Amino acid sequence: MLSLSIGPFAISADRLALLIAFLVALFAGWVSSRRAGRNPESALFITLLLGLIGARLGFVLRYADEYLSQPVQILDIRDGGFWWVSGLLTGLACALFFGLRQPALRRPLTIGLVSGALFWTATALPLQLLHKTTEALPPLNFNTLSGETVSLQQFSGQPIVINIWASWCPPCVREMPVLAEAQRSLPDVHFLFANLGEDAQSVKGFLQQLNIELDNVLLDQRNQLGAHYGSRALPTTLFIDAQGRLQDSHLGELSAASLRDKLTVIRAQLPQ
Repeated sequence: MLSLSIGPFAISADRLALLIAFLVALFAGWVSSRRAGRNPESALFITLLLGLIGARLGFVLRYADEYLSQPVQILDIRDGGFWWVSGLLTGLACALFFGLRQPALRRPLTIGLVSGALFWTATALPLQLLHKTTEALPPLNFNTLSGETVSLQQFSGQPIVINIWASWCPPCVREMPVLAEAQRSLPDVHFLFANLGEDAQSVKGFLQQLNIELDNVLLDQRNQLGAHYGSRALPTTLFIDAQGRLQDSHLGELSAASLRDKLTVIRAQLPQ
């Protein structure tokens, strides 16, 4: 399962695991503080917030050339651009600061952080392993805009990016130029655009109106890809390596920087 839908809202499985891990940390810290020390609730919130800021800034610095052209995108965290290394170091530094300045927080804060980390490890890692054992290229056939029937498996042998989208989805529309440019500039990667539930005429008209040319537009009338990969929201982008293994996924809008980051993994084994 890549995402979970709650009414009109959707959240990726890894972000849900992080949210629950934080709640576990809050609860464990509160229980520990009842025996000795102070409730670390505010310290945990600040640690999480600064950790996220550190993760964002670290990611922006790694892909500074992408963000300098459009600095406003630095604030748009919907692209999922976070670097866990800088986030972890920032969070640890913040927790260390609280521990040194407020001794009464040391024990409950440590217990809260360790409990949250253990929960996240016990959920996020199995989810990653589950995703990678999913049959990456199922034997599914789709019609193209020209009426030709193609098999998903005929694209194997090269890294593959599958973007599941629809014309009525605003973030799908906003990220389309980024994906179209990547398709033009990266011939060593197959970019597939799986439209959800619309007919060929509607999709052609939409792309003409948007003035975007795409190759490999597939019509997924019955949401076969979403059902196979456990994707319940749009847009969803899947990143599959040349061996046909699902390496990563992204729920929501992609920026040029976040797309470049995701592509690094599936292109790592290609000849330079």
